[in-house]
Amino acid sequence: MSNTEILDICIAGQWRRGGGAQYDTRYPATGEVVGTLNAASPEDVEEAIQGAQKAFEQSGWAQRKPHERAAVLYRIAQLIREDAERLAQLQRLDNGKPISETRALVASAAGTFQFFASACETLEETITPARGDYLTMSLYEPMGVVAAITPWNSPVASEAQKMAPALAAGNAVVVKPAEITPLLALELARICDRAGLPKGLVSVLPGKGSVIGDLITRHPLVRRVSFTGGTSVGRHIAGIAADKFMSVALELGGKSPTIVLEDADLDHAVNGVLYGIFSSSGESCIAGSRLFIARPLYEAFMQRLAEGAERLRVGDPADESTQMGPLISDSHRASIERYVEIGVKEGGRIRTGGARPKGELYEKGCFYLPTIIEGLKNTDTICQEEIFGPVLVAMPFDNVDDLIAQANDSVYALAAGIWTRDYKAAWRLAKILKAGNVWINTYKQFSISTPFGGWRDSGLGREKGRDGILQYMEQKSVYWGLNEQPLPWAN
Repeated sequence: MSNTEILDICIAGQWRRGGGAQYDTRYPATGEVVGTLNAASPEDVEEAIQGAQKAFEQSGWAQRKPHERAAVLYRIAQLIREDAERLAQLQRLDNGKPISETRALVASAAGTFQFFASACETLEETITPARGDYLTMSLYEPMGVVAAITPWNSPVASEAQKMAPALAAGNAVVVKPAEITPLLALELARICDRAGLPKGLVSVLPGKGSVIGDLITRHPLVRRVSFTGGTSVGRHIAGIAADKFMSVALELGGKSPTIVLEDADLDHAVNGVLYGIFSSSGESCIAGSRLFIARPLYEAFMQRLAEGAERLRVGDPADESTQMGPLISDSHRASIERYVEIGVKEGGRIRTGGARPKGELYEKGCFYLPTIIEGLKNTDTICQEEIFGPVLVAMPFDNVDDLIAQANDSVYALAAGIWTRDYKAAWRLAKILKAGNVWINTYKQFSISTPFGGWRDSGLGREKGRDGILQYMEQKSVYWGLNEQPLPWAN
């Protein structure tokens, strides 16, 4: 992509420059400019939402038969697959993830549109049991204009997970991608155009969340917001939603515990723990960032874990063998370095990592080594606050009661991992751990068919799953009188 090209954004189905300030998006591995664009302006936001409402009311999309809407979504999935390699390379440039991972994200986006196409055309409304001389029915109808506010860590997958069910339900969608990673949202909007989605049903409005995201969330025509990002912003959105009586889905932060019991298969557990925290460079809400190891196993496990971390290939995201790419930005890396410093000041010992990698390859990029810290208590700062980077805190435990108390001692409750050969112990822990998602003898595996979300400060609502489409619909009850005689009350 040319560094001098000014990218258009999508405003109510029209492609043109945004009215806001111009800025560059940069490749985190080298700092090179990937794209230049103008952010959306407040006027662009208003035009996009008004256009979305008009498209919702007049395009006929909401009135199409479910299988007719599904046909367009199937086409979107097909077009993503046909262009998968280019999209994966663009995603790599957009946020610095290794190409092997961005290919998986693009495949996930295609699968998401396919799944919700199927969910759309097979969605059943309900005739409920009769309780009188009337037929009772439960129906679902689209909301109107909904908003999707997405993060920078997995843009194409996150955008698909919000856009696909919203469109399947018959809505119009205004997408606000993360300011620094707008490219894949724009590509998805172009694919929607090519697939035959009516103009105006999708807008993409890049810019600062504190400005553009806030304007979208507060707009009276926006009837639902699905947000993935930090807990503080999520709490702000929830406050606005409460004032508007607006539906929200909030996928927020995490400080997920991973538990290794004494009987665990060490080969599986070591690989799983490494993948759970260091894939995506730790920039993942469900990263297994707190590790609890049965004390008799602790030292042997830690030795293998540290050796495994040191073997991970940190490098060029374009290299097929790279396992960890750069962090998203210099400022984010500086935040992670501050957390590591805090951990050491509180008594932690760096088992491995804790520094930037050395060498010419790493000089221009935002790289940081996979880091394991031990010697801390679960109440210490970096055991409680989300770091959102490749930093794992390891702690031994002596008994299950102590383990459960520590694992659940967090404001977050998004995910947890359990490694054991004892299926009964695994089941007991899975039931008692406070988390929206629990993995047993695996980690960080996803299925679009399975609901996803968190408890506590990790969020509200659920995405994915067959019922995910219903989150973007209003439920209506219909009573159809069958009585032969007039209602007796007025006699």
